[in-house]
Amino acid sequence: MKSVYWLQGGGCGGDTFSFLSSEYPDIIELFRQLNVQLLWHPSFSHLSPASHEDLLAQIHSGEQTLDILMVEGSVICGPAGTGMFHTRDGHPRKELVYSLASQASSVVAVGTCASFGGFGVDAVIEATGLQFTKKQRGGFLGKDFTAGSGQPVINLAGCPCHHDVVAGAIVALANEVSLELDEYQRPLEWYGTTVHQGCTRNEYHEYRVEESDFGEMGCLFFHMGCAGPLVPGPCNKLLWNQHSSKPRAGIPCFGCTDPDFPRATPFFQTPNIEGIPLSLPMGVNRAHYMVYKGMAAAAAPEHLKNRKSKV
Repeated sequence: MKSVYWLQGGGCGGDTFSFLSSEYPDIIELFRQLNVQLLWHPSFSHLSPASHEDLLAQIHSGEQTLDILMVEGSVICGPAGTGMFHTRDGHPRKELVYSLASQASSVVAVGTCASFGGFGVDAVIEATGLQFTKKQRGGFLGKDFTAGSGQPVINLAGCPCHHDVVAGAIVALANEVSLELDEYQRPLEWYGTTVHQGCTRNEYHEYRVEESDFGEMGCLFFHMGCAGPLVPGPCNKLLWNQHSSKPRAGIPCFGCTDPDFPRATPFFQTPNIEGIPLSLPMGVNRAHYMVYKGMAAAAAPEHLKNRKSKV
């Protein structure tokens, strides 16, 4: 039987709510089928404070094996590196993060805050991810940290992380499957392609049929700030609740799987120079892009240009 401890750091709990949306199987059936013991979760568990302290003592002594440590939310290091902005029984919570990570066979950062620091990196709270601060490798545990399995922290980026990704990572680790990671330690199984790949608006994108408002049929990249072509993620293939995604509903992708999320520019605007986006789709040459997109817009089929509103 594998064991899981879910630790809440500095965050909103959105990844837990996402995980609760798992349907096939739901989270109770998931743990049952995998024969996984959930030692602790701040929302699901009902241990008394004394029993929880006993559990932590058993983990630290090695009496209780910790196979998978899952951390949701950033590590709060402020003020001035003390960690006293986020405490547990008068002690910095970051101390518990470090001690449990040192005991675990696998360490998983659930969500972008745990992976890269998220919203609090540049704030007085001095937030950081477990092994990255934005795109800089190191983070709280240090660039050379590896868990008992020999792997570094596994970053399940997203704000929140997709429920099927969380469940899939637990399935892999419970079966001792080594996940191949990208340069920011996100599993390629879910972060090996962009959000754009799988988007139902791809034809509009290719012919530069643009929108400047929500809920319409065309592409949201050129005016509305959609980050789908810029960031990796599964959102248009693993649909939320098996049903939809932001672009399918006419809302731009926020780019929440990127280490620099949240970006400095407004979510619903595309920074550009003379109509050419400053950030181009991954792997695209700027000069070729300028020529190609102009030709593509001129050749757009009538059924795309004469689209009807979704609302």
